[in-house]
Amino acid sequence: MFIRIALMLCIITQGKSTSHKKSATTERLANVTQTISQLLNGYDIRLRPNFGGDPLYVGMDLTIASFDSISEVSMDYTITMYLNQYWKDDRLAFSSEDEVLTLSGDFTEKIWVPDTFFANDKNSFLHDVTERNKLVRLNGDGSITYGMRFTTTLACMMDLHYYPLDNQNCTVEIESYGYTVLDVVMYWKETPVRGVEEAQLPQFTIMGYETNDRKEKLATGTYQRLSLSFKLQRNIGYFVFQTYLPSILIVMLSWVSFWINHEATSARVALGITTVLTMTTISTGVRSSLPRISYVKAIDIYLVMCFVFVFAALLEYAAVNYSYWADRAKKKPKVKNPTPPVEGSHTPSRSRDPTPNKDQPGRSTEEIIQLQDLTLSPILPLRKQSNRHFQEQTDQYPPSFRMNRTKDYFYNIGKSKLRLRSRAKPKPKISSAIKKGAASIRHVIPKLKDVNLIDKYSRVIFPITFLLFNLGYWLFYGN
Repeated sequence: MFIRIALMLCIITQGKSTSHKKSATTERLANVTQTISQLLNGYDIRLRPNFGGDPLYVGMDLTIASFDSISEVSMDYTITMYLNQYWKDDRLAFSSEDEVLTLSGDFTEKIWVPDTFFANDKNSFLHDVTERNKLVRLNGDGSITYGMRFTTTLACMMDLHYYPLDNQNCTVEIESYGYTVLDVVMYWKETPVRGVEEAQLPQFTIMGYETNDRKEKLATGTYQRLSLSFKLQRNIGYFVFQTYLPSILIVMLSWVSFWINHEATSARVALGITTVLTMTTISTGVRSSLPRISYVKAIDIYLVMCFVFVFAALLEYAAVNYSYWADRAKKKPKVKNPTPPVEGSHTPSRSRDPTPNKDQPGRSTEEIIQLQDLTLSPILPLRKQSNRHFQEQTDQYPPSFRMNRTKDYFYNIGKSKLRLRSRAKPKPKISSAIKKGAASIRHVIPKLKDVNLIDKYSRVIFPITFLLFNLGYWLFYGN
């Protein structure tokens, strides 16, 4: 019986305590609601804190969530971050500093907030999943913490002279849009940036960051600007496997033609043209991922030199082939040209019969031309008479000598035609000048009797020259 009475007393006491706590919580919530209402009563959102007095100091700090992308073509980068702003508004003080009220982001629509913007911003948006990513914390002494999470695309003017062995500095420029230094002064907090060590980029390594502040003079006044600069070093691994290594292998492949027989024209020409086209394709792919800038980049120099080596290997075979066939043409025995018959006689070498009729008088050039005109005359009787006269004279000789005499006749006719044409149409000066220039070049260029010497020298000169070029290139741009 005594135990039952004790249990009933405990239950009654606990019920009273719970009821007292609920009433205290309700009272406190009522007081907070009343406090906020009182704070906003008569509050003018259009005026900054301490209006008409000293400038308002607004602190800033950033937390980097992620680096999303960096584009060399559009010269910008995309970053997701948390931006926190700190200032004090005495109009919102309600108790001691220890009291903190965490309010929703909609509360910023009822109080004054800084008109902060990013000077190098291209495109930004505030995250709103599942609600708008904004927070407001109000301290009892009127101190306010205003935070938000957003993604922004910022301009980053890059210097690509050393691309892809370059380092870049990409900045975040924070500034008040309307309030000059007479109204609002922004400053970095003691720990201005967080999360940089954890951020990663596929193409760059974040070497560090630097913060500074300066006054920016614009047409509408002087504004305080906060700047955060990220020091980025480009990772070379991607370009080694996609550009440099294939280019080196293509250049080395072009050297294979030095070991192929110089008479295998189709094989060496096909190899040379293939390597040239491959280097052109690699260069086109690299240029498509870069902006159209006027100055020369490090990768342009490398690709151009590789193209020069490949093209020089193709020209080397052209020199070998020209020297080879020119040498063969010189060694080939020359066939003596038949000498024209002298007037009044015939050359014995042109006749199988060594005893021609010497009493037969020879013909002059004028007679041959006249006879040709009669032979080709459009008047049929004259043409028949000429042919009959020529046939009568030809029948006086033996058959063997008759054949040679006929040849001599047409030879004289052809030679007469050439003389007449040469007199009527003189040789153009351009062709003669070209021939003279070619002759002078032949005297300047040393004559190689063995065409294999060109290939033997190329097997050594090309690799050594390419090795020296790579050594100088990587020593200069690698540092």
